[in-house]
Amino acid sequence: MPPTPLEDTVADIVGKAMRGLQLNDRQVATQAGVTTTAVASLRAGHYDDAIARAVAPVLHLGAEALAALGHQTWHPQPVTLAGLACFTTPYADMTVNSYLAFDRASGEAIAFDTGADCRAMLDYLSREKLALKIILLTHTHTDHILDLGRLKASTGAPAFVGERESCAGAEPFTAGRKFQCGALTIATRLTWGHSRGGSTYVVGGLALPVAVVGDSLFAGSMGGGSVSYPYALRTTREQILTLPAATILCPGHGPLTTVGEELAHNPFFSFG
Repeated sequence: MPPTPLEDTVADIVGKAMRGLQLNDRQVATQAGVTTTAVASLRAGHYDDAIARAVAPVLHLGAEALAALGHQTWHPQPVTLAGLACFTTPYADMTVNSYLAFDRASGEAIAFDTGADCRAMLDYLSREKLALKIILLTHTHTDHILDLGRLKASTGAPAFVGERESCAGAEPFTAGRKFQCGALTIATRLTWGHSRGGSTYVVGGLALPVAVVGDSLFAGSMGGGSVSYPYALRTTREQILTLPAATILCPGHGPLTTVGEELAHNPFFSFG
């Protein structure tokens, strides 16, 4: 099976950084010593190594990491872990991820988001004879919660969401709350910036630590600072990338990755 494509291209990354820093093509070109046309071309998807390296420091992006993405020479190593399952469903012109973590001994499972369609998750629960005990939402953007009603109705599991966002059918919680599912522990961290109340869930009890990060972080990119770009960067650095390097990161879009991979290869976090 071919690897899951990265969510973002160099053009996407440059665009997110420019919007976050509130810079236009002319401003970036002036600071980088290149032409406005060259910046616009890069942002439009025409990769040029010299231009990418010139604009990277202006945008506080790691030049080597950005170039590796431009040349398509980096992709996170495939991640598999007993007790963790990923489900990818189409939504509009993209795909979205949802996850199950489960304790095989007790047969209890936790769902993280629903994606656009939870039927594959329900099939998996049935096939593996797992009982869904909790539904935890990373944030309330529609693609992540679209099938919450069906998942709740089919399993009877309660749903929870960080208190800075609201979602019909989900109970709010304060960041720092801990959940338990069989032998698994789930710690909650506030990782806002992309959304107002984005939550990261750190799962203990599997062979490796796992963090379900929603759209705070993608392999090689991030969800963008729709609410606050500075805080999107800050909370990801402080609450996600301080976890052990072997921690498996489960993003809302694109392939799974690890803290170590992102510290080395994500342009937003490998600068300086």
